[in-house]
Amino acid sequence: MFKNILLPVDGSEHTLRAVDAGIQLAGQLHARVYGVHVLPPLPAVTYVAELLQTRGCYTDVSKKRALEYLEEVTKRAAAAGVACETEFIFDLRPYVAIVAAAAKHHCDLIVMGSRGFQGLERILLGSVTHKVMLSCDIPVLVWH
Repeated sequence: MFKNILLPVDGSEHTLRAVDAGIQLAGQLHARVYGVHVLPPLPAVTYVAELLQTRGCYTDVSKKRALEYLEEVTKRAAAAGVACETEFIFDLRPYVAIVAAAAKHHCDLIVMGSRGFQGLERILLGSVTHKVMLSCDIPVLVWH
């Protein structure tokens, strides 16, 4: 049925519950999982300032945090005996990066949390999960 499952993660407990569900499903189906974390790219002007200052590098801090989130996915997959690969991606539109990662890894299912923006932000921007569901042609399992 499903052989490659994408697990987008933002480091929150809510997304980690979705990761656990995706890993459990992968274990039952003998599938692989791909963890992905999307980082906003640093605007070009800020990037030049960052290069000049060299202290507290935004990119390094962001990458370190992303690697910590993805390490947690890898650890949970290993504990369940599920094959896992991870990556982080820079993109201003997380839903676009998630859909692209699913295509890149030939995923046939995306498992992600239901929570996104709340209140007015959700009305104005929409949730990443909702945008992923509208933007891809593979099933999206939304974990609540």
